[in-house]
Amino acid sequence: MKMKFDFDAMLAVLPKALEGWLGVFVVIGIIIVATYLLNWIFSKR
Repeated sequence: MKMKFDFDAMLAVLPKALEGWLGVFVVIGIIIVATYLLNWIFSKR
């Protein structure tokens, strides 16, 4: 089986792939901010 690189298909999929990666980084950012907030709220002793 010979594999072929389809540049047009890659360009068609690229926006959805970038949207998925953006979602990953947004979720990681939310987790980091929530961790900082919880640490700030509960460490005042």
